Amino acid sequence: MSNDASLFLDLARKYPTSFDLRDRARRLMPRFAFEYMDGGAGPVDFGIRRNWSALDNVELAPRYGKVARPPTCEASIFGRDYSAPVGVAPIGGPGTAFPGAETYLAKASQKMRTPYVLGLLSGIDVEEAAKLAPDVLWFQLYRLARNNHQIGLDLTRRAAAAGVHVLVLTIDTPIRTVRPRETKSGILNPFKITMGLRLDAMSSPRWTASLLRHGMPRFSSLRPYMKPGATFEETTEFVRREQGGAFTWDEIALYRDVWKGPLVLKGVLHPADARRAIDMGVDGLMVSNHGGRQIEALPASIDMLPAIAKEVAGRATILFDSGVRSGVDVARAIALGADAAFAGKSFLWSLGALGEIGPEHYIRLLTEDLRATMGQLGCTNVSELRNVDRRHAGLWERDKLQG
Repeated sequence: MSNDASLFLDLARKYPTSFDLRDRARRLMPRFAFEYMDGGAGPVDFGIRRNWSALDNVELAPRYGKVARPPTCEASIFGRDYSAPVGVAPIGGPGTAFPGAETYLAKASQKMRTPYVLGLLSGIDVEEAAKLAPDVLWFQLYRLARNNHQIGLDLTRRAAAAGVHVLVLTIDTPIRTVRPRETKSGILNPFKITMGLRLDAMSSPRWTASLLRHGMPRFSSLRPYMKPGATFEETTEFVRREQGGAFTWDEIALYRDVWKGPLVLKGVLHPADARRAIDMGVDGLMVSNHGGRQIEALPASIDMLPAIAKEVAGRATILFDSGVRSGVDVARAIALGADAAFAGKSFLWSLGALGEIGPEHYIRLLTEDLRATMGQLGCTNVSELRNVDRRHAGLWERDKLQG
């Protein structure tokens, strides 16, 4: 057995689930970093808990009596082949959770043939990410509407020149909402580095070592549009000033005209919005409630997925996000109409728990758990998950929604 295989076999024994990684991350990370990555909207993270509870309530019925064959998890998304229908969701400011997160995620995704959606607010720019993950890189944009979208459109052109395969426009953050756990840990808006945060960081040697290696997160893709030598505080103020609101339909059409590759809207939660997006030429929809981090009143993403899938009826690729913790969750999403599922928070848990090797370990966990789930259900490939009988008590029905 190779040293690499032996290492990940040992990790699989010690940390066989995402919650094992979460528990270790909580012990090893600075408090503010853990609260930033783990918390959500509302006083008790109800949006996050709703996502998890809704996924747990989706039951899948197995079929037996067939000749057993080893399942394959291979999947094709927008004409590209990946090792499994799982991906790394866009994450805002992942370097706050773990310095160097983007570099580690990009390298692991490239090695494991997993889609990696580089978030706009990342510590490496889109050109550097394209060097690290040339075969699997997607790029996410928030709305940067000042000066007729000058920055956003330039970033779109840069992404195309760098070889990005898919552009993802996030539409589910019309306003900045309060995340109590972040606030209580000392992360405020606008963000400032306080003595309390410095002392907190010093409590975590691994986190601090990675910070010394990679430096303070600088939202690198946006650096060319800032004044030279901007401080960390000036950088965060620039982002606060430039970023605002959700893309309008006219603005989405503008980006559709400029971007010639696959275009995805992230944050779709209503069939009527899905229909309008497809009618204007959008290629994919990411069904997401922003991981339960906006307001706790939003429905669980999995509960909206079937209604959106019914509306789309094969006319676009459907991606699922919000609450994914396991390969079982991936199987649930695909059984209910998704083509692939993306995780964000749990990838940060893997970094907090294991550092640089965490993302690769977690991709392996997701894939092997998906493979085992498919085998138990009687599926030999991903497409067969669509035919699995399921019970889903919490679903929203398309015909009962306005639009």
